[in-house]
Amino acid sequence: MAAADPRDTSSRLAPYACRPTRGRLIDEPESLIRSPFQRDRDRVVHARAFRRLMYKTQVFVSHEGDHYRTRLTHSLEVAQISRTIARVLGLDEDLAEVVALAHDLGHPPFGHAGEEALAQAAADFGGFDHNVQALRVITMFERRYAAFDGLNLSWETIEGIAKHNGPMTGPLADPRPKPPVVTETLAAISSIKPLDLDGWPSIEAQVAALADDIAYITHDIDDGLRAGFLSIADVAEQPLAGPLLQQLVADYPGLEQRRLIGELLRRLIDRMVTDLITETRCRIAAAGIAHADDARALGAPTVAFSAEMDQDRHAIKAYLFGALYRHVRVNRMTSKARRVVRDLVALFLAEPECLPDGWRERAEGPGNAATARVVVDYVAGMTDRHARDEYEKLFNPFVRT
Repeated sequence: MAAADPRDTSSRLAPYACRPTRGRLIDEPESLIRSPFQRDRDRVVHARAFRRLMYKTQVFVSHEGDHYRTRLTHSLEVAQISRTIARVLGLDEDLAEVVALAHDLGHPPFGHAGEEALAQAAADFGGFDHNVQALRVITMFERRYAAFDGLNLSWETIEGIAKHNGPMTGPLADPRPKPPVVTETLAAISSIKPLDLDGWPSIEAQVAALADDIAYITHDIDDGLRAGFLSIADVAEQPLAGPLLQQLVADYPGLEQRRLIGELLRRLIDRMVTDLITETRCRIAAAGIAHADDARALGAPTVAFSAEMDQDRHAIKAYLFGALYRHVRVNRMTSKARRVVRDLVALFLAEPECLPDGWRERAEGPGNAATARVVVDYVAGMTDRHARDEYEKLFNPFVRT
């Protein structure tokens, strides 16, 4: 009796699950022991950009405490939630996981504060967008392989990273103007293999996008409580979290706060995941989705929360925005982070000879667009620690360079 092919996952996949049918940007022999999406996941995990996420801010800068989430731990939590949802829905877990693991590879140092500063500094030179920067990382900047730049991931994985938040062009896309770097990067990739930017991505990629929401809502509550920026009393007043906390206190009176928070987050994740699975199943059935391309061609997302859960989710996000993301101590750190990124870009743009080896040679002189793109890519790849060290070396005359 012949041994089963370890790459064959078809027996456990639903008809609408995504299959690797469109190849890679550059043709290469596939693995004999791993499916294309397993191989994609492994390439992301071994990438330098993935390791750097360990020292990139989620909400709290890495030096503020060892137990706060970073971009790396956030990505791992998104991947875990994505796999759970994908398995229940009969989707390809490996594709959902790799999109989740790669979705933040383009984040600059200091999280969204760094992104805002980079976008402002690069406004006259094509702009900056962390989602598209992730595409540049996986198609250009990772240089591990002899035959190609980037990771040469499957078409379906690249599509999922490019469109995990929805269509990028056409009537279904976000109508807000996109910086040139977005359209230029997408056009460059599509010139090799069209990404069908007018449609939705695979159901797996849509799962990863909402798993991102579930992960950051719950772990930001956890980190905010740990930092003392949020209080249990305030969380108890929020929709969804409040009733769960009330039931938890009734189930376990006198429970110590550490366990209370952990159990609350477990129940919150479970409630959101269960709601998303239920609503998504209803949408798949109602739309008669029988193939991955049916979901891509749909006029609305396939993966979604119920209307009630969506309302609660937005209310909790609004609470976190005011109470945590705009807390005075976060504001102060954000201000410092913007200043570091802004000053680094300005200095390297004016004096590209200060760029390190491997980057300096690509610059074309002070102040021009080509140099600006090199500078932005260099700074975007920094960790919080690297940016802080570079800032000290370049602006403090008493620190050795």
